[in-house]
Amino acid sequence: MHIYLPIAELSGNALHLILLGGVAGLFSGLFGIGGGFILTPMLIFMGIPPAISVATSTNMIVASSFSGFLSHLKHKRVDVQMGNCLIAGGLVGVGLGIWIFSKLQRVGQIDLMITLLYISLLSTISILMIREARHMMQARKNGTEVRFAALTLPRWVVNLPWQIHFTRSDITHSALLPVMLGMLSGLLVGLLGIGGGFIMIPMMLYILRMPINVTIGTSLFQIIFITAAATMLHALTTHAVDMVLAALLLIGSVIGAQYGARFSHRIPTYLLRALMAALLIIVAARLAYGLFITPSEIFTLVSTK
Repeated sequence: MHIYLPIAELSGNALHLILLGGVAGLFSGLFGIGGGFILTPMLIFMGIPPAISVATSTNMIVASSFSGFLSHLKHKRVDVQMGNCLIAGGLVGVGLGIWIFSKLQRVGQIDLMITLLYISLLSTISILMIREARHMMQARKNGTEVRFAALTLPRWVVNLPWQIHFTRSDITHSALLPVMLGMLSGLLVGLLGIGGGFIMIPMMLYILRMPINVTIGTSLFQIIFITAAATMLHALTTHAVDMVLAALLLIGSVIGAQYGARFSHRIPTYLLRALMAALLIIVAARLAYGLFITPSEIFTLVSTK
């Protein structure tokens, strides 16, 4: 069944879009992330313009993240105090990201920029995931626990003002540190339409030194507010949010997230990481391939107003 997408200005198979949302929701439930870094490239492959893919993806991430956040809050695995600092910086970063997005859109370079950023980001993440999966597999073979070696922070970072003790995580940092990390994550949310969880969780572990049991819940907590702000700003400034497309993706993601949460307890974590890394490499390679093939339409007229 085909349905017309008014902002994307093309028709799409409604069942395929619901299934795509289901796949993104499945990954969201499996890994505790928003799922945007899988959804956005897939929408581009289906012919949705990159700018509309980015703006619409953030809408779906809000719903899938809220569902996961409630589950973690129920089990007291959310550091709300830390989450509030991340949200404060994230909102500034989102505003900056969307400002850059609109500038690139006006000069007609947004599609190329989104593709290049995704290729770089997915390649880097897949390498890190393979490394992490290898460590987990080695620890499993030796019968030991996986240990995350926190980074040694520079002295000027440690001595930043406004030191706060975050009770739930039992750590002390300057409030400026999570604000700056939140700003970096928000910048990527505004530019790429991702939730930012796969960037934020490693920063929580290696830079903020948070306990692993509160990282996913806290990440989902800040994703809700950051992606909601990104959706609103995209709708008001770039006018690139396709609500019909977002509604179809939302239906699939809600169902997929439930199955992902169930499967996450049955599959070894190292195997999940390895499978995810393989998928990211395939997606990055497909995006890179798209830069070198001749497009079906050589010239396209685009309004710059």
